[in-house]
Amino acid sequence: ILSLIIYWLIRDRYRVRNLSGKYVFITGCDTGLGNSLAKWLDKRGFCVIAACATEKGGQELQSCSSLSLKTVNLDLADSNSIARAVLFVTEETAGKGLFGLVSNAEGTAPVAPTDWLRIEDFHSVMDVNLLGLIEITLKLLPLLKKAGGRVVNLINAKGLMASVGGGYSLSKWGMEAFSDTLRIEMQHFGVKVSIVEHGFFKAGVAKSGITKKYLFRLWNRLAPEIRNSYGGKYF
Repeated sequence: ILSLIIYWLIRDRYRVRNLSGKYVFITGCDTGLGNSLAKWLDKRGFCVIAACATEKGGQELQSCSSLSLKTVNLDLADSNSIARAVLFVTEETAGKGLFGLVSNAEGTAPVAPTDWLRIEDFHSVMDVNLLGLIEITLKLLPLLKKAGGRVVNLINAKGLMASVGGGYSLSKWGMEAFSDTLRIEMQHFGVKVSIVEHGFFKAGVAKSGITKKYLFRLWNRLAPEIRNSYGGKYF
């Protein structure tokens, strides 16, 4: 046990050196974790490429960052958008490869009992959180392998438990499985794959209005027999 503790302390003293010229691509940089991480890495000298879902998000991020930080629009539910972002990253890295890929983007998911939902409600979040993440990771693997880089997938506590219906927890469980298998496969190429399982944040309280809106929409579209089986008190 003492040997493991010593090893752990020595390992955690390691720091990445020569940050100049190391490219990191981050998704979901309009707000929240992705936005904060892009600014943090930019200040420390990394060449940051930040993917934003909106032009406004990209402009606001660039306005408070260095000139070396680049932004690109990205819709993870759209394969054409993913292809354009990958081309942008390939051109920016200019043969140096990709030092890091941080996947942080999240799709908005209806939170409701499972039989209130339709298959498109599952697609709305799975296409972004899971399938979009897989697609862009696959397309960037050649650049990651070239630089001996790393993949970091940010997954909140929903990746460890399922408490409500819908595709959100499903997507998080899928992200865990994809990351675990990719980690084993990429060891041969010197590419590291990490999962960062984070908790909940105060900023999420602002989304309670969106959740309520979804609930009313789903409740109002239910077939009468399903609505009656739950009743107004349950709602």
